[in-house]
Amino acid sequence: MWDQHWSRPATRRVAEMAPRMNEVVAEARRRGALIIHCPSDTLDFYKDTPQRALAKQAPVIETKIPLERWCRIIEAQEGKLPIDDSDGGCDNVPPCKNYKAWSRQIATIEIHPQDAITDSAEAFYLMRSRGIDNVIVVGVHTNMCVLGRPFSIRQLVRQGQNVMLLRDMTDTMYNPRMAPFVHHCTGTDLVIEHIEKNWCPTATSVDLVEGKEFRFSEDQRPHVAVLMAEDEYKTEQSLPAWGAKFLGKEFRTTYIFGNDTDRNDLPGIDALDQADVLLVSVRRRVPTKGQLDTVRRFIEAGKPVVGIRTASHAFSLRDGAPPPEGHDAWLTFDPDVLGGHYTGHHGEGLKVAVTVPGESPHPILTGVNVTELVGNGSLYKVNPLAISATPILIGSIPDTPVEPIAWTYTNKFGSRVFYTSLGHVGDFAEPAFQRLLLNGVRWAAGLPVEGTESK
Repeated sequence: MWDQHWSRPATRRVAEMAPRMNEVVAEARRRGALIIHCPSDTLDFYKDTPQRALAKQAPVIETKIPLERWCRIIEAQEGKLPIDDSDGGCDNVPPCKNYKAWSRQIATIEIHPQDAITDSAEAFYLMRSRGIDNVIVVGVHTNMCVLGRPFSIRQLVRQGQNVMLLRDMTDTMYNPRMAPFVHHCTGTDLVIEHIEKNWCPTATSVDLVEGKEFRFSEDQRPHVAVLMAEDEYKTEQSLPAWGAKFLGKEFRTTYIFGNDTDRNDLPGIDALDQADVLLVSVRRRVPTKGQLDTVRRFIEAGKPVVGIRTASHAFSLRDGAPPPEGHDAWLTFDPDVLGGHYTGHHGEGLKVAVTVPGESPHPILTGVNVTELVGNGSLYKVNPLAISATPILIGSIPDTPVEPIAWTYTNKFGSRVFYTSLGHVGDFAEPAFQRLLLNGVRWAAGLPVEGTESK
């Protein structure tokens, strides 16, 4: 957490984050944690301090894996980073000149007499000398020092330490003009996900101090929570892949997966309390009352909802069977929330032809080539829709009545709703459906749909 960086946006974000980080550090210190400040390449500034002396006097120990000055990406273990930072990661326009701009740690973060200061393997030696196995990492940048330095994630994990990153107390050197061409903060989210998958778990500052999770002022992305718990259409695979391709420029995304061993458990559902938009792909789950209350609380607050395919029968068992003890059902979720009237589906195997009702296509259809849109799953029986629902796509198969397959609705809670009974695994392979779903999310979130790019 340097006082200054050659990247002006990086300097600005460090200054913005530092007050919250100082609160976190102070609370950890109050609880008895050893605070090790690691302002790399600035130790001359601290050479005569007791905190520097404390780190230097830790006994050197021999390690099976050498503690390097810099541990670069270990592709055999973690593959490649999900962002291209080969340009240095400066998101300034024009790019900043690379030079040593730092001279010390940012002064906002207080250094107390009992703390230590180092930027080398001394950090690990100090931990070992005190019997410390558990390490919470905060600071910048995730794709650089936070992963690579001898006092941080890769090397401490390889030494056997129990490491955790506070994911809202970090940043990334990433330029959105580089692949995968997403919002700067989405780039940080992607590296955090990479760390979670390959190195260590994460938490947030809220686990230590009161208040909300920290977000940079530039992070105005609407937060989409994607809730997935169904066995038929593999949306636990298709939705994250679609989201990675289409949501990263404008949205922050959280993926909530059903429990593989307990079909009625929705771990991580508390993320809804911080979300702005809910995208539902759930089929016949009856979660605990507390978990379903979280869903109810989100919807009753009038927040936007997007539903695909089985969302029409998300929180009820077949034939209205009662849920197990301690669990809850929402039998009227479809009419209450989505404006539909799901009563089953027509036979499998027939492709669903798609047409647009009326002469004025809804803005959600902007850029959607409806002539290439085909329903690959069975046609749902959803009539009659709520009176105020607006069908925007109609589906048909031979010798049966037509059915709405996409509509908009404002429900009794004030939620802006987009629903489509499309969402079969084959639908996600169609560019027209990919664009339709992106437009539906943008519309529900209150963002303009016209001119939406699908790249």
